[in-house]
Amino acid sequence: MAGLLSLVFSSASHAEDWGAFRGPAGDGATPEALRSNWDEIPPKVVWRVPMRNGFSSFTVSDGRAFTLVERRVGSSDQELCVALDAGTGKELWAGTIDTADQYDGTGISGAGGPRSTPVFDGGRVYVLSAYLKLFCFEAATGAEVWSHDLISEYGSAEPISWQSSAAPIVEKDLVLIMGRVPGQNLMAFQKSNGALVWSRHSDGMTHSTPVVATLNGIRQVLFYTQSGLVSLDPQTGNVLWRHAFNYNGTSAAASPVLADDLIYCSRAYPGSTTSARAGAIVVQLAFKNGTFSTSTKWRKVNELMNHWATPIHHDGFLYGIYGQYNSGGSSVDLKCVDVNTGTSQWTTSLSSEGSRSGGIIKVRDKLLMLTEAGDLVLFEPTPSRFVQLARFTALKGKCWNVPTVSNGRVYARSTTEAVCLDVAPPPAPARPLKTSISKAGDAVELRVSNQDDSALDTAGASRIRILEALELAGPWTRLLTEPTLANGVLKVQQPLPPGVGRRYFKAELNAP
Repeated sequence: MAGLLSLVFSSASHAEDWGAFRGPAGDGATPEALRSNWDEIPPKVVWRVPMRNGFSSFTVSDGRAFTLVERRVGSSDQELCVALDAGTGKELWAGTIDTADQYDGTGISGAGGPRSTPVFDGGRVYVLSAYLKLFCFEAATGAEVWSHDLISEYGSAEPISWQSSAAPIVEKDLVLIMGRVPGQNLMAFQKSNGALVWSRHSDGMTHSTPVVATLNGIRQVLFYTQSGLVSLDPQTGNVLWRHAFNYNGTSAAASPVLADDLIYCSRAYPGSTTSARAGAIVVQLAFKNGTFSTSTKWRKVNELMNHWATPIHHDGFLYGIYGQYNSGGSSVDLKCVDVNTGTSQWTTSLSSEGSRSGGIIKVRDKLLMLTEAGDLVLFEPTPSRFVQLARFTALKGKCWNVPTVSNGRVYARSTTEAVCLDVAPPPAPARPLKTSISKAGDAVELRVSNQDDSALDTAGASRIRILEALELAGPWTRLLTEPTLANGVLKVQQPLPPGVGRRYFKAELNAP
């Protein structure tokens, strides 16, 4: 019979990693919080380093910050994946992934450099270059594990105009990309050794990073391709559903946005013909008898155009940067849009201040925008009006990407420099808690509540992690069984497998 140790609380400042483009879930969101009193206490610059051309965002994980840069190496420009110490900004390694030939779009001032973002998973970093070279590096050393040169290997493969900017996606044991190999445009590789698992479909390549999600209990990867939205089983490449959305042959760069059973996508570059219409669409997804079906809920023709910045969904509304950069004086605006109707709730112009296309993320219950000019703007996600909470000039250069938040710090970059800012809120005093543990058949029941017997609220319960170990010294692992909150008490029943001697449990209270 297992011996049990009563729960013991420890405080933990649990850092949230940002291991992929637009966050771990690909939805631009993190549960971390940032303080908003920037006028009183400005964000603290932890480090600032020079950084040459590139629109790659930062990936932050395992104490390192990864991004792609263009750099002169010997007599030629090279595209490199660089790893910085997340705490100091010191460069730890740089791995060459491609020759930096002339990037399309360099006629726009400062528009050169890599556009994709590295992905961290399991101690390795996965990178897709502008010219379709896929690499896996050891995150600690930069040693190459495996690589593929799709153009060389497939001959007929080639990048589209403005080259590849979509980030690779890691799903379980696979790395998923758009590869632009005729008849095999959507591809999956074994992440451990780079072996090709599947390559299928003729849906044309775009600049949009795919999104992985579970819809109606079925795991799927959503590609925004030249033919429209395509949802595949990530393990097999089989089509789950499709929905057509016209493409004008120029660019589609924003990722799909999920809002329950609605999927939003948009592109810029309006055309003069019906088949080349830009704008936004919301697809209604239905599931019946094991089969998905789609319908168009609404569509805006040559309106609500996301040039490349993907909006954030929050409580039924989309918050995003709309309009086309450098298109004959058309405005670029920050908007709030009702995802159910496509109706704009409010609009704030960004063109007048020279702060146009950048990127937005969700930081717990606030939104953080990095403008093209390098300003960080913290604002409320409310449909009633634009409510700016704080603003800080963080960078010089051009910012056509999204910021990253990890462990209370904001990591951001431009075409000339990178910065790390400490904007962590002060730790809130923890309310005293009490715990209890009891045997319940072949399981134990663990209970956590406020010491004064007041009800534990949802926010407080979300900060508690319950862990188990076979030895007091660890290693400690999080319970697979999720606790439930009922009547102000957090409860979880954990089965006790036969043959295990002593079992230890503890709870950690994470910093808000």
